[in-house]
Amino acid sequence: MDDGRLWLQGAWVESPEMAQLHAPWDGRLLGRVAQASPAQVQAALDFAVEARPRLQAQSAFRRRAILEDIAAGLTARASEFEELICQQAGKPRTLARVEVRRATEVFRLAAAELSRFGGSVVPVDLDAASAGVECEVRRFPAGVVVGIVPFNFPLNLGAHKVAPALAVGAPIVVKPPPQAPGPQLLLAELAHAAGADAAALQVLPCANAVAEQLATSPKVRVLSFTGSAAVGWALKQKAAARVLLELGGNAAALVAADADLDWAAERCATAGFGYAGQVCIKVQRIYVERPVYADFLLRFLARARAIPTGDPALEATVCGPVIDDRSAERICTWVDEAVGLGAKVLLGGPRRGRLLAPTVLADVPAQARVAREEVFGPVVAVWPVDSFEAGLSAINTSAYGLQAGVFTRSLGHVRAAFHQLEVGGVLINEAPNYRSDNAPYGGVKASGLGREGVRSAMEEFTEERLLVTRVR
Repeated sequence: MDDGRLWLQGAWVESPEMAQLHAPWDGRLLGRVAQASPAQVQAALDFAVEARPRLQAQSAFRRRAILEDIAAGLTARASEFEELICQQAGKPRTLARVEVRRATEVFRLAAAELSRFGGSVVPVDLDAASAGVECEVRRFPAGVVVGIVPFNFPLNLGAHKVAPALAVGAPIVVKPPPQAPGPQLLLAELAHAAGADAAALQVLPCANAVAEQLATSPKVRVLSFTGSAAVGWALKQKAAARVLLELGGNAAALVAADADLDWAAERCATAGFGYAGQVCIKVQRIYVERPVYADFLLRFLARARAIPTGDPALEATVCGPVIDDRSAERICTWVDEAVGLGAKVLLGGPRRGRLLAPTVLADVPAQARVAREEVFGPVVAVWPVDSFEAGLSAINTSAYGLQAGVFTRSLGHVRAAFHQLEVGGVLINEAPNYRSDNAPYGGVKASGLGREGVRSAMEEFTEERLLVTRVR
C-alpha cells in the first residue's frame, strides 16, 4: 500500500487533499490518507461504466482464476493485513487474524460459487397456448456497484462486496472507512496483481460530502452500504441505485431455564465484550428466565471480569480500545444516563482514554438509550423475564432486527423462536454475533434491506433476464 495515494483506474494516484490516520490505541500518527476529489470520483465512475461490457464478457474461468489468485495473495500477505487491521482499527491481534482468514475464504467461496451460478429453464409450455415455447432465465451484472465499508471489519466486510462483484463481472468502486482504509487499498493492489481489470475494483477514500456524491450518482446501479442506520437510511432516500443496507442493531440473547448456563455465559461474555463490543451483532441485551437469572448472572459476571482488556497488539487481548474519543465519550454518557434513570452497574470501571472496561447493567429502564439504541461498545444489559414467551416479546420490542441468540434444550422453544422473532437470523445455543460467510446475512426493520453472504450478494449485484423462444 502506497502511503498518501488512492487506487484509481488500476494505479496508485495522488490527490490534492490528505487526511491523517491515527492509531485508536495510543493516538500515534500512522500515516496520511489521500482523499478523493469530486473529479476523481467522477473519473472512477466513468471508467467503471465504460468497462461494464468488457467485464460482462469475461469468462467464468477467468473470473474464477482471479478470485483464487486474490485468495492466494491474502494468504501470502496475511501478516501484513493483520497488522493493518490491528493498528488502524484497533482490533485485537487474534481477532484481526481471524478476519483475514475469513476474508480469504470469502474469495474462495466466490470462486467456487461460479460453478453453480448459472441460470434456469422455466417450463412455460404448461399452458396449451405456449406449446413450442421455451423460456430461459439468466442473471447479468446490474452495472456499477458502490461499496461503502465500515471500520470494524475493514477487510472482511469489504470482501463481502468486492468478491461477489468480481465474480459476476460488475465493476465496483469502494469507499473504505476513514479510520482504517489500508486493508481495502491493499486488497486493490492484490486484485491488480491477480489480473483483475483496471476498472474491476477502484478504492477511493474520501470525505463524507464526496462519498455522498459517489453513492448517489445516477451512474451507480447498486449501492451496498454497511454502517450506521442514520447514514444508511439517509443515503437510501437520495440514491438512484438499488440500495442494500447492512445496518446496526442492539442484538439480544434469550437464556431459557433449561439452557446450559455455563455455555450461555461464556458465549454471551465473548460476544458482548470482544473487540470492545464494536460489532453490529454483538450481544447488547440479555433476557434470562427468572428461575435461573441469579445463577446465570454469577457465571456471566465471572466470565466478563476475566476478559483480557488492553493493548490490541498483544496476543492475549480480547477487549481493546474503542475507535475514537467521541465514541468513548458517547458510550460513557449512555451508561451514565441509564444509571441516572435507575439502572445498576454490576460490573464496570473507570475510562482510560479510549479503553473502556467491560460493563454490565441491570434494571435498565426501557427509555434508556442502552436499551433502545446500538451502543457499539463493551456494554451489556441484563433483565429477568417471567417466561420464555415473555423473552421473545421483549426481544421484539426493539426497532432493530438483525440477529438474536437463543439458549435452550427445547425443540419447542427453538421452533417458537424461529417463527416469532422479528430478526434476520435466529441462532440456537449460540450468541447473535455468529456469522457464516457463506450464509445469507442481513436484518429487518431498522437493521437494513437485502442480504449479504457470497451467493446472496451475487444475486443482489445482478439482474434476471428472460429469454423466450418459440421453436415451433
